[in-house]
Amino acid sequence: MFTLKVTAVHREVGGSFSFLHRFALQRPPLERESMKASRTVKIVLTAFAAALFATSSASAASVTISGDGSSFAMPLLNACKVAWQDANKDYTFGSYPGNGSGTGRGNSDKGIGDFNFTDAIHTTAKSTVLHIPVVAAPIAITYNLPGNKQLYLSQKTLSDIFAGNITKWNDPAITADNNGAATKVLYKEDAAGNPIKGADGKPIVLKTIPVKRYYTLPNQTIKIVVRSDGSGSTQNLVNMFIKQFPTTWTKPSSSTFSSVFPGSFNAPTNLGRITAVKGSSLLAATVKKTQFSISYVESSYATGAGLGLAAIQNAAGNFQSPDAAGTAAFLSSATATADGKLTFDYNTKDAGAYVLGIVSYALVDTAKTGDAAKATKSFLEYVLNPKCPTTQSALEYTTITGNLLKVNQALLAKL
Repeated sequence: MFTLKVTAVHREVGGSFSFLHRFALQRPPLERESMKASRTVKIVLTAFAAALFATSSASAASVTISGDGSSFAMPLLNACKVAWQDANKDYTFGSYPGNGSGTGRGNSDKGIGDFNFTDAIHTTAKSTVLHIPVVAAPIAITYNLPGNKQLYLSQKTLSDIFAGNITKWNDPAITADNNGAATKVLYKEDAAGNPIKGADGKPIVLKTIPVKRYYTLPNQTIKIVVRSDGSGSTQNLVNMFIKQFPTTWTKPSSSTFSSVFPGSFNAPTNLGRITAVKGSSLLAATVKKTQFSISYVESSYATGAGLGLAAIQNAAGNFQSPDAAGTAAFLSSATATADGKLTFDYNTKDAGAYVLGIVSYALVDTAKTGDAAKATKSFLEYVLNPKCPTTQSALEYTTITGNLLKVNQALLAKL
């Protein structure tokens, strides 16, 4: 039996056995069985080690985190996820569809996802959920007008447009905002176009320049485009209106524009004049195809669609554009509670403040533990790192500095 088995396995081309073959045959049966058993053990141990390594690697690679919510935060999260994954090989950033702040708040209450984002403060269903304001950027007032000229708007004029009190582009209030002398603050920037900040966390002023405003606006009806879904951008916009013009905006704050709009949103006079769409991408696309329209959206969506960005007048009298520096100047006047919730000062006298700068809060449940919780903390720490918001300066996200940075760090330490 043994000779036949060896012949079948070890016979050479010429039909004879090699020296090693013969030597193996001459070994005592017990020693041959011992060698066979030893080889078997080695093979089993090697296979076990390989399987263990593969399982360990698969386990590490399977730590995937996902979330949903604010479309405002989505461009930044997408811009930073690859670099974060490269620096943390064991973690993967999964899906973040950006279905709006309303979805983010709802998912947080239901315990769906590892994290969710909202652009407005949320009364959470769980006491263990934190608001962590790790994303900051401006809401742009975007428009579609012939000639692609710079549009200037005071806060009062802007409020009256969205309240339906101003319905024509050549209204005297808009004409006044767009004719005459004004000033604008410019900030120091690095080679990549990111604002340079001082030790106090505020952007450093480069200079103040005079601005000549001359714009003959058309005698055309203003077409307003708003979000139909629960939107943090909507809520931040109307929060400013409610704070600054309470006699016009008398309804409670809401993330749905139709529910806070003064008067009847579905009145016959508004049909065809106000359009409601879901999500930032569709909103920007709708403004793009609708001449004489105006809306509000994250700067990156507006610039991506080639739309105009209005300069908004602040309490210092200057008309500032929606950029990272103006947002940083505005947020430096905000107050933050220990749990990360901000109160904005729309009447700040900071000369360069852009008054529609906002933050997006990461809603994270501290009750969650394990590898996914660790990965979530790691990712949010990276978003807070200056490397993240400066990845693509054109997106106009600003680095978080000063007291707000300290608040974020204290909150992340609780995860």
